[in-house]
Amino acid sequence: MQDWLTMTAADLGRGIEAKEIDPVALTQTYLDAIDGHDLRDRIYARVTHDRALAEAKAAQARAAAGRRLSLLDGVPISWKDLFDTAGIGTEAGSALLKGRVPETDAVVLRNATAMGTVCLGKTHMTELAFSGLGYNPVTNTPPCVNDADAVPGGSSSGAAASVAFNLAAAGIGSDTGGSVRIPAAWNDLVGLKTTSGRLSLEGVVPLCLRFDTVGPLTRSVEDAALLLGALEGSPAPDIEGASLKGRRFAALQTIAMDDMRDAPLAAFCSAVDRLKAAGAMVEPIDVPEVARAMDLTAALYPTEAYGLWRDVIEANPDVMYPEILRRFRLGMDISGPDYVAAWATLKACRMAYDQATAGYDAVILPSSAIMPPSLTRLNAEDDYYVTENLLTLRNTRIGNLMGLTALTVPTGVPSCGIMLMTPPQTEAHVLRIGAAAERALS
Repeated sequence: MQDWLTMTAADLGRGIEAKEIDPVALTQTYLDAIDGHDLRDRIYARVTHDRALAEAKAAQARAAAGRRLSLLDGVPISWKDLFDTAGIGTEAGSALLKGRVPETDAVVLRNATAMGTVCLGKTHMTELAFSGLGYNPVTNTPPCVNDADAVPGGSSSGAAASVAFNLAAAGIGSDTGGSVRIPAAWNDLVGLKTTSGRLSLEGVVPLCLRFDTVGPLTRSVEDAALLLGALEGSPAPDIEGASLKGRRFAALQTIAMDDMRDAPLAAFCSAVDRLKAAGAMVEPIDVPEVARAMDLTAALYPTEAYGLWRDVIEANPDVMYPEILRRFRLGMDISGPDYVAAWATLKACRMAYDQATAGYDAVILPSSAIMPPSLTRLNAEDDYYVTENLLTLRNTRIGNLMGLTALTVPTGVPSCGIMLMTPPQTEAHVLRIGAAAERALS
C-alpha cells in the first residue's frame, strides 16, 4: 500500500479500474500519511478528512457498479488555498482573509469532483499569490523536496510540496507569472500553465484577472493531461504515440538566457542535447519584443493587483508580509492612461512574437534561471529577496505576457526544469510534445 503514495495519478486510476486499489483504502492511506508527516502543517493549511472519505466512498460504489466517471475517479488530489471550498476555509495565504469560508466550490473544483477526484485538503501558498519564491511568514512556508533550507517556489508552494512529499497524487495550483511552473520545476514535477480564459476563475481568489490561470502540478505529463480534462469537465487530450522526430524547437535567447546560474544552465544544455538525440531540431531565436514586453511588467501586474485589493489591503495593511505589501503598492503610482497604453503595447508585442515563432512546434527555455533560494538568507537579506524573486519568475513570466500555453518538465537534474511554450489554446499540442520530451529526458 505504501507504493500507492508514489504512483502517478493515472496508474492509481488504472489500479482502481482493475479493482486492485480500493478508493477508500487509497484515500485513507493518503490521509494517514498526511497526518503522520512531520511537515504536515507546513504543506497543508487544512485537511478535509470528512469530505475526502465521503468522496472516496462514492467512488468505491461507482467502481463496484462499473460506473466510474473518469480514469481519475477515486484519485486523491490537493487544492491550493485560493480555490473556494464550500464550508471550508479559503484564505489565500493571507491574514487579510482569515476566517473566510465560502458557501460554494470553485467551478474547477466542482468540475473535478464531478469527474470523481477526491479532495484531500487545501495547501499553503504565497500570500495572495504575489511571489514566485513560496516564502510566507504570515501562514507557513512549505519545504523544497531537494533542499531543506530552500524555499519550494511559489505561489503554488504547498501544491508542489504535497505531491513531491507523496502527500497527494497531484496538486491544483494557479499561475499568474509562473506560480505553477516554478514550484513544479524546483520540486521535480510537471507543471502546466493553461491559456488565460480556458479554465474558469469563478470561485478562485484573484490576483490579476487578465493573467490568472489554473493548472495542475503532477508526477507525469499524462497526469497533467488527465487533470486538465478533469478541471474543465471534458475528455483528456490524447497524448498517445507522441514523438520528437522532425519537431522544430526554437531555443529563446532574448532575456531567457541572461544571468543564468551554472546548474540550471548546464541542465538546460544537457536537456537540449537529449531532445536532439530523440530527433528534434533546435534552433536559437531572438525575439526583441520579448524584452519590450518584460519592460511592461511593472505597469501591468501591480496595477491590476492593487486595483483589485486596494480597499482590503489599506483597511488592514499591518497584517501583511511587508515585501508582499510593497509589491501591491507599486500599483499605486501607475496612471490609468499608462496602464491602457501598456496593454496596447503588449498586444503588439504578442503579435510580433506569434509571427516570429509561427514556424516552430514549441519555444523552449529554462524554467528558471536560478536554483531554489535559501530561506535563511531570504529571512535576513531584503536585497536577496528582491533579486531572487525577480529572477525566479523572469522566464516563466514570458509565457504569461505573451498569452501562451506552457509546460515545464523535469530535466533529470534536481530542481531544474525545461519549459515548452506554444500558442494559446494549444494545450493538447504542448502536452503531446511534453510527453515525448519527458521520455527523452527521463
